[in-house]
Amino acid sequence: MDLVIGSLDLAAHVDEALAVQAVAFGLGPEEVAVRRQIVQRHMQFSGARALGATTSDGRLAGFVYGMPNSRTHWWCTVVEPYVRAAGHDAWLDDAFVITELHVHPDHQNKGIGRRLITAITDSATEPRSILSAIDTDSPARGLYHSLGYIDLARQVHFPSAPRPYAVMGAPLPLRRR
Repeated sequence: MDLVIGSLDLAAHVDEALAVQAVAFGLGPEEVAVRRQIVQRHMQFSGARALGATTSDGRLAGFVYGMPNSRTHWWCTVVEPYVRAAGHDAWLDDAFVITELHVHPDHQNKGIGRRLITAITDSATEPRSILSAIDTDSPARGLYHSLGYIDLARQVHFPSAPRPYAVMGAPLPLRRR
């Protein structure tokens, strides 16, 4: 099935995007409700943008969104002590944050995540990209490593997250195969 990667009005399609995230990330209805508010708030930040991968019948198969990093944003205030302790504090400045990247399981392992993340970072004006991912050997972390992301901090604990995360960074543009 052919997919089209293009701009996504995430505020207008938040429920469709969160349905993809819920299946891909195993979220329950309460967590989806919390994330809905977060996404809507994020999309009001300066420079925030989103891309979607849409099927030929108009269904959202995956999405990515991000924004320029700010040390005042909640995510950065949580990761900053870990990144600083690892000696990578400068990565937090002048960086584009990949806030979420999710592909529906029916469409995974087809290069969609790679297409989404490279497309959104190709339009970034910042010289680097940062993100966080669950700190385990996973297909997602394998993708990020293949794109040139390195570990900036490991065993990062977010409030209410049951598993630790890794903070990763890559120079832009991302590495191609």
